[in-house]
This record gives sequence, C-alpha cells and structure tokens, in this order.
Amino acid sequence: MGTEGDDVRVIAGRYRLEARLGRGGMGIVWRATDHLLGRRVAVKELVQDDALSAEEARARRDRTLREARAVAQLSHPHIIVVHDVVEEDERPYIVMELIEGGSLADRIAERGPIDPREAARIGAGLLGALRAAHAAGVLHRDIKPANVLVDSATGRAVLTDFGIAQVAGATTLTETGSFVGSPEYTAPERMSGERTGPASDLWSLGALLCTALSGESPFRRDSLGGILHAVVFADIRTPPQAEPLLPVVRGLLERDPDRRLGAEEAERMLRAFLDTGRTPSGRTGYTPTRADLPRQRPARPASDPPLRARSTRGVLVAALLVAAMAGAGVSAAALLLDREGNGRDMPSTSAPGGPSGSTGTASSSSPTSTAGTTSGGTPGGTATPAPSHGRPSAPSGYRVVDDPAGFALAVPEGFTRDPQGERVFYLSPGRVFRLGVKITAPRPGGPLGVMERAAAKGPETNPGYRDGHVTETTRAGRPAALWEFTWNGFDAAEGARHTYDLCWEDGGRLYDVWVSAPVGKAREAREYFDVAVDTLVPE
Repeated sequence: MGTEGDDVRVIAGRYRLEARLGRGGMGIVWRATDHLLGRRVAVKELVQDDALSAEEARARRDRTLREARAVAQLSHPHIIVVHDVVEEDERPYIVMELIEGGSLADRIAERGPIDPREAARIGAGLLGALRAAHAAGVLHRDIKPANVLVDSATGRAVLTDFGIAQVAGATTLTETGSFVGSPEYTAPERMSGERTGPASDLWSLGALLCTALSGESPFRRDSLGGILHAVVFADIRTPPQAEPLLPVVRGLLERDPDRRLGAEEAERMLRAFLDTGRTPSGRTGYTPTRADLPRQRPARPASDPPLRARSTRGVLVAALLVAAMAGAGVSAAALLLDREGNGRDMPSTSAPGGPSGSTGTASSSSPTSTAGTTSGGTPGGTATPAPSHGRPSAPSGYRVVDDPAGFALAVPEGFTRDPQGERVFYLSPGRVFRLGVKITAPRPGGPLGVMERAAAKGPETNPGYRDGHVTETTRAGRPAALWEFTWNGFDAAEGARHTYDLCWEDGGRLYDVWVSAPVGKAREAREYFDVAVDTLVPE
C-alpha cells in the first residue's frame, strides 16, 4: 500500500513519483510512472542524512550505485529488473520494475506462515536467482524475507535490495568497520569474520525457509549476543513445520560452508518435492557443479589459534560492531526477539497446571525468547545470568511501571492496567494488544512442564486453538519455556489472534509473561513481548 506524497515530483524529466511504497535503511521506494515509455515503475531514492560527513555521504551514494550496477548485470525472472539509474540534485535514484505486492515478511506477518509447497516454490525460484547472481560474481549478503517481494497476481517471488551486495573485483564499501546484513540470517562464517562466498547466501536462504514455514527465524533470540551465539555455536533446532523440506533446510544450515548444500542440488530437491510431494534425502544422482565443489582451505600454520577460538573472537568482534550500531541510534526494541501472547487473554478457566490456563507463546522454531540468553563470546555457550533486580529502563515509546503485584517492567505508552485475579494485564486502547503477567510459586516440572501442560489444554482454554508448540529455552541464563499459538479470538468480529508466552523461574518464583494480538498485528505484538520479557524485574 502506498502513501500519497505531499509533493509530487518528476525526476530526470520523465519519472513521476506518485506514492511511497516503503522505506528502508538507505532510502525510500516510490511507485512512479515513466512518462517516456508509459509504464509503471518503482523508484528507489537515496535519502540524504545531514549528520553524515561528505565522505560518508559519498560512500552511501557509491553503495547505492553499486547495488544498481550489481543487479543491472543480472537477468533472471526471480531477480528484480533495474531499468535505469539517474541523478537529480546530486541524489541518485534507481528505477526498477514495479512488483505489485508486499514482501514475504509482510505476507508472513499478515497471514502467518506459508505451507511447505509454497515455501518450496518460492525457495526454488530464489535458488535459481542466486545461481544466476553467483555465476556473475555477485553475492547478495542480505537474504531475508523483507528482501523478497511476492507479486500478488502471479505469486512470483523476486529477490531485491542488493544494497550490500559484493561484486567480484569491487571495493567492499560496507566492510570497513560496520556490520552489514541481518544477524538472524547471517552465515556463521561471516559472523566469525572468516572469508565468505556463495555458500553464505545459501545459509541465509535456509534461515529464510524456516521463517517462511514457521513464522520466525530459528536464530531469533531476545538479545544480539544471543543471536550471535545461536548462529555460531548453539544447536540448530529447525521448526516442526520444516519437516517436509528438512533435507534441504538442514543441508543449507550446515555450519561448515564446504559441506553446505549447493544451490543446484537444493533447487533440484525442492522441485522434486513439488513434483512428488517428497524431498530426496541424499545427494544420489547429483553431479556437482564447479560452484558446489568443496573449496580447498589453505593450510593453517601451527601457530594459528584453534578454529573454535578464532570463531569465538570473531563473534565478539561482530557483537561489538552490532553494539556500536545500536549505540548509534538503532532502537533497542527493534533488536529484540519476535513473539506474541495468547491463552492468557482468556477468562479465568485456566488449567491448574499452567500459569493461568494458557500461558502463551513459544517461538515457532527455536528457543528464542530469553532475555540475556548467552554471551556471544562464550565458547561453551554458558549463559551469564542477568541481575534479577534493579529498575529497568524504558525504550522510546514505553514507560516503566511499578506494579503493586511486585514487579516492574516497561509497557507501551497508552497501555492501561487491568488486574484479573492472579493475572495482571496491560491493555492497549481498544484492547487490541493484551500484555499479561502472572507470578506464582514454582510448579512441578519447572517452566517446561508448566508450558507443556498448558499447551495440552490449549483446545479447551482457547477456542480454535492451532499451530501450538512449546520450546525449551532460557531467560537470563535460567531455564525457561516458550509457547506460541494461534486461536480464534474473543469473537468473530475481532478474528484470529496470535499469542507469545514465556515462563521462567527466578528467586523461587515462577514468572509468566505473554502478549496476544490479532494475527495481522503480530510484528508489533512481538516488539511489545520482547520489551516486556527483557525489562521485567521483581521488586
């Protein structure tokens, strides 16, 4: 959906900017009309930042032009077509084909995860696109759902936003002290500071498939250190929804890039699934291409540190770079994990074993929601517990509340308190978003047992209960469990809701935090949930 601009502009004497389609880190994308050829196009405008020095501004401009050059040399039905690059008032604009439809990330947020067949169709198309890009010496380096557009009429998936692409033989402008890409979709060899290649894009595609199938990345955590640790060290837990495509997903998420599934074979396996309904389990009958052959690593001198130690140091470097980004103004809330809340919204008919009947929300694919999960630089993955006490700070748009029930946390501005027995709710205007907290004595089986019992009673306590799953995880180094599910909501007019719920023990008490919202508002609800989990402290 575009937003009409206040000032209609014509650039280069032919492109009329008519409606804003979206805004990213580097610029604004407009719907426009090419008056010369009489066709609709999309125009990406580089937004100037007055805070940048002249040198930094030039670097951003060069980066945008590099994106245009990288994509313009590619020709594939699943890669965005670049028509033109123009400059107006010393500001560059990239003119591209117009895809009528939102991103894959928008689609997941609005309608939930996609089915395995649709994921296989999109994945096969993107693998073909990557094969074409890699053959031309172009690495994308930021494969994620937000950078895949889906045509609403044809369903064609198109890879876009090569803004941090690396072209063979070109200077890598974004590798001079800034972290580039999206941590949840970044390959471990990039996180560790080792050399990268086409295989790194394939890892990102594996994470994208998990997100498309389940609703969130298997590497989502509630802290950047947790994400970095999950990518490089922690066990990879693929979501149950990925089972039909598991051989492809596991092959793409192989940490050793030399053992990672190649693009040609992965595409062949997905097309086999589309033809037969079954995914081949091995490499039988596969003839590797040059791109898929293992790369020879140079011999490592005896004086070099062990690979694990080098990886750990790389994670620390990456963590520091990302922290620097956050310090430069990135919203802390935006860097937290996605989640939503659920059964806690229901009237007090909760199951006796669970925190108020349905305790709400698990990360669909992995142990994700855990404030202060682990330090990215800890080789063994040992978590460092965060302090349980001390007044939390509130991100922009939030306020800290000291609740009479014995805790403090940050809630969005405008939310009002509504106690309901043992449960305390903070509700948005119109009760669209419901944030719940419950504190009780520990229960048998710990947080995981509590959540599993609540999930077992999900169909009784939440009408239309579906897609529920519980994941064992940690919160600030302590055992925790995350439950996520969808249900029919309070009435037909409101529609389906999605819930995220995290339960953990601290200081001899059981804490349960959940957030629920209409399915179409899942992304916003996840931010509220992340901030609540991250900031709650006992008083």
